[in-house]
Amino acid sequence: MEGAASDHPKDSTEPTPYHSTRHSLERIPSQTKSTNANIFPDPENVVEADMEKGGVAPPQQPPGAPPGFSPADFPDGGLEAWLVVAGGFCALFSTFGLVNCVGVFVNYYVDGPLASYGASSVSWITSIQVFMMSGLNAVMGRLYDRYGPRYLLIIGTLVYIFGLMMLSLSTQYYQILLSQSIVSAVGMSAVFNSAMNSVMGWFFKKRAAALGIMVSGSSLGGVVLPIMMEHLIPRIGFAWTMRTLGFMFLALCGFACATIKSRLPPRKKPFNIDDYVRPLHEPAFVCIILAGFFFFWGMFLPFNYIELQARQQGIDPAIIPYLLPIINAVSIPGRILPGFLGDRFGRFNVMIFISGLSGIITLALWVPGKSTATTIVYGAVFGFASGGFISLLPAVVAQISDIREIGTRSGIAFFTSALGALTGSPIGGAIVNSNGGSFLGLQIFCGVVMSTAMLWFVGSRFFQVGFKFTKV
Repeated sequence: MEGAASDHPKDSTEPTPYHSTRHSLERIPSQTKSTNANIFPDPENVVEADMEKGGVAPPQQPPGAPPGFSPADFPDGGLEAWLVVAGGFCALFSTFGLVNCVGVFVNYYVDGPLASYGASSVSWITSIQVFMMSGLNAVMGRLYDRYGPRYLLIIGTLVYIFGLMMLSLSTQYYQILLSQSIVSAVGMSAVFNSAMNSVMGWFFKKRAAALGIMVSGSSLGGVVLPIMMEHLIPRIGFAWTMRTLGFMFLALCGFACATIKSRLPPRKKPFNIDDYVRPLHEPAFVCIILAGFFFFWGMFLPFNYIELQARQQGIDPAIIPYLLPIINAVSIPGRILPGFLGDRFGRFNVMIFISGLSGIITLALWVPGKSTATTIVYGAVFGFASGGFISLLPAVVAQISDIREIGTRSGIAFFTSALGALTGSPIGGAIVNSNGGSFLGLQIFCGVVMSTAMLWFVGSRFFQVGFKFTKV
């Protein structure tokens, strides 16, 4: 009877039942000593192990809780946590904020040093830049899990600024490609990844809201930087404009290096390809990465081509330089508000809405629209909806992931999305060329693929809760 009692600690009346030497302790050892990652304590694991031993399924964690991780252990606020958000805000202003200026770069290159190349060829420069920044998260995420954010931030900042300084000296296609699309993008990826993953480790209940506030830095950069570049390039030239941006980003990323840190210590485990393969066996996760691919396939087309399309359409030339700032200005509340709504009503629910809105508004406004007012309204609504996607994508990934593997898993998601960003703009440019300069095919392609992303998010939600009306 004593042996039977010891096999079921939940029925034991001993004051210290956790000193048992049962084999279940060997099967589920404590990870607290090695990682200090606030894993559930051994007593609860012992109970679950013994229940499994007796053929009884252990109790499931509450929906949304990362496997083996207590939501109560996340600070969800405090000075340290909000300083990480502030540092991330500056980091994304400097990195993703510049990516939001791709239209300015394309216009400058087409009218300036790369005038002999077509828009489709020039768009490869910005597409590869976006791909490298987002796609390298699969590598940077692994480095983050293993070493933490500090060295990634410092080295990434130096590489990024070096790339911008080399861009200021570049005049040939291959030089611009190497400096902007490769070197600076590698540094951007390191800084972006460190900021994104660090914030997720400090917040659980308010995670989407915190990410939205941080990611709004990229939207503010998308407002300030295009106007700044449009005014500086004619006055001081492209070279000194890039150097000015480089010095400004050095200061902002320096602040990020001082404030961003991980709440959890690194997990220095050896490389295992299964860490990348195992998530692909989860239907809900596969649907998320496919949704990211389709959305990124279309998302950067308005950023790249709305100014060229507006010019062809006969929009007031005085308005055209402000189309990108309008999109990015409206995306500031677009990146913050969906985060709060996601925490309140379910992140997947809100993600389905905003991804569907992006596709539908493109087909309903950008395709038939011919007036200046229609183009501006489309830019505003699209900016709001697409901004919410950027802030919620890492939140929905984290919701179905173990936070100790967030670097690797978010890296997989962003790498897949980056494949869409890499090919989307060149495909759009090829569609324009094949249609004799008409943007209609590009606009339809953009709306259809973003609407398809919504369907994949519906699929991911279905694999979690079916079609029940509930917070997910």
